[in-house]
Amino acid sequence: MIEGLTIRPLVITDLPDYKQMRDEMLLAHPDAFTSDPAAEKKKEPADYLHRLGTDRRGGGHFLLGAWSDMHIVGAIGCERELRLKVQHIGHVIGMMVRPEARGHGVGRDLLDTCIAEARRTPGLEMLTLTVTTGNTAAIRLYESSGFVAYGSLPRALKLGSTYHSKLHMALTL
Repeated sequence: MIEGLTIRPLVITDLPDYKQMRDEMLLAHPDAFTSDPAAEKKKEPADYLHRLGTDRRGGGHFLLGAWSDMHIVGAIGCERELRLKVQHIGHVIGMMVRPEARGHGVGRDLLDTCIAEARRTPGLEMLTLTVTTGNTAAIRLYESSGFVAYGSLPRALKLGSTYHSKLHMALTL
């Protein structure tokens, strides 16, 4: 456990720090994210404003950050569906923990906080996520929190001439 770790929703003034960490993580782990590092690097911090969910009614759309000594060390997001028939579903996105914070429970704390926030959201009944099939540590974390695999997409990511499959997982709240 990292002493003094704080998990809280990100606000607009956090977006530059979030973007810097995100750019670093996308570059370091291209097989873990569907976003392209070069394309994302060109974006401005304000391009992630929609992830804060401030323009959404009903909740279930948020971005959490893990902070240690006023330095962001991790993040996780939840994006709730807008369409009426699927508004009961939220998608966990962008789980990331900086290397220096790994192995200290930061990922667990982020995921637990995300699930707790989703459970407090009226009408949100299920969370889904995808994870690269070779990321066994992440898969174990998700399974230990109750997520269950319901399928996989072969060749979901293509990096050069190498393909990576994505495991699809769900948690009923």
